[in-house]
Amino acid sequence: MSLSTRLSRIIRLVDIYGSQHLKSSRSLMLWPILLLFIVGSCWGLADPEISLPGEIQADTPFEVLFIASGFILLSATLGVVLIGFDGISRKRLSGVLSVELSQPIPRSDLGISMLLGVWGSVLIPTTLLSLVGMVAIHEQMGEWPELGDAILFLVATGMLLFWYASIQLLASSWAKDMGGAIAWGIGTWMMFTMVWVLVTVLVAGILGVEVGDTSDSQYQQLSVWVDLFSPNGVYQMLLESNLDGGLSRRIDSLFVWIAALLWSIIPTWLFLRRFERIQ
Repeated sequence: MSLSTRLSRIIRLVDIYGSQHLKSSRSLMLWPILLLFIVGSCWGLADPEISLPGEIQADTPFEVLFIASGFILLSATLGVVLIGFDGISRKRLSGVLSVELSQPIPRSDLGISMLLGVWGSVLIPTTLLSLVGMVAIHEQMGEWPELGDAILFLVATGMLLFWYASIQLLASSWAKDMGGAIAWGIGTWMMFTMVWVLVTVLVAGILGVEVGDTSDSQYQQLSVWVDLFSPNGVYQMLLESNLDGGLSRRIDSLFVWIAALLWSIIPTWLFLRRFERIQ
């Protein structure tokens, strides 16, 4: 079979899976959440009269986007969980997966189509509302984000959502029932979003680094390297590299991009390998 034929088939399957997800009740629930978190944060943070705590600055459009990325970590990644946490387990329990696997389609094509379908169903609203957020920033500050900054923000956000989509489908492929799918999906999201700081503290304690003072240089440097093993940490460092002055944390941006590449490859490869063997 020619490559063009396989690509056209994958595109058709992605369109089918993506349309199903976009029309689902979960996707309809996701739109107002993203609107509130993304557009609302951009509008509020760009207000010239806003007073931010500590040393947080939002003096430029990209600084506003950088701070707003924290709200994306809470909303858009949760959207991937809502749509993809049972993407494999639900089909397996309902018998739909058996029917799809019986079709004369390579499993790799079917798996990548499912992955891109989940990714695209969250990427589309997130990208559109991020663009609306940039309009909101312009309305508040009278400035547009620079083209390079805007592209970096959208590309990094798209990569983050792809990482989560592959992680969630991999987790769903291991779940035996709906309860297991929920546990895997919410558990992986919470680990990277809310619990990862405890992983840093645990590693620091094992290595004998002082954990009582988070401003300690050794602890801060260790936290940077630990963050490379978290999609959220890599995402934040990708955006941080474009701030005025570059990365405030002491790490070469080359390592950050290598980590981003590995996060794009390894979970996807593990999912496709698992999908090839699924019964």
